[in-house]
Amino acid sequence: MTTWYEGPLAAFDTETTGVDVETDRIVSAAVVVQDAPGTRPRITRWLVNPGVPVPEAATAVHGLTDEHLQHNGRWPAPVMYEIADQLAEHAAMGRPLVVMNAPFDLTLLDRELRRHRASSLDRWFESVPLLVLDPRVLDKHLDRYRKGRRTLTDLCAHYDVVLEGAHDAAADALAALDVVRALGRRFATRLERLSPAELHTLQATWHAAQARGLQAWFARSGSEETVSTDWPLRPELPAAA
Repeated sequence: MTTWYEGPLAAFDTETTGVDVETDRIVSAAVVVQDAPGTRPRITRWLVNPGVPVPEAATAVHGLTDEHLQHNGRWPAPVMYEIADQLAEHAAMGRPLVVMNAPFDLTLLDRELRRHRASSLDRWFESVPLLVLDPRVLDKHLDRYRKGRRTLTDLCAHYDVVLEGAHDAAADALAALDVVRALGRRFATRLERLSPAELHTLQATWHAAQARGLQAWFARSGSEETVSTDWPLRPELPAAA
């Protein structure tokens, strides 16, 4: 029997104008699908004209300038619909979705849908749930005492995954997918009997515990920063916020 980490997987990633899921915008996105390890991935890419200026700091990360996006990017409304539709298609096929730091990318997609489509991401998954595999959450739980950072670049180095063209949405999505496969093989005795649905539920619990630990560390450090315990999607903020 094929284990979930050796079977079909999809992956999703975005590049953005910044790191605030409530106010920043998606400028590029990609969905990568791979039927088995080593097979050729199928890639869908989107380039978006966000309708707002792209900060120089963001351009320095992903290389996408205002001029390039204005000339080559599409308007956000149809793009966000197409992305949500494709993610729903994978969910309907029972294909798990790999998303590195899922509460960022999925929440940002949700806010873009609310902004441009007067909708929410949840509406695409009312009949079939989205099953998410987050390499960041999985790695922090399965190898919790390892020191060091756990960015995608760090995880790729740790799990011997090649990341070509970091901060390109398609490259990052494929690398995250490869990390999940490598992580599955390394921790096979702990993961192979779990279904993607069971793992999805467990990751929500694991992420909440990780967030509470980080929040406690911030408190000890005198920082007022708050850490959300929600995974894989943060709820909409009240209008007053």
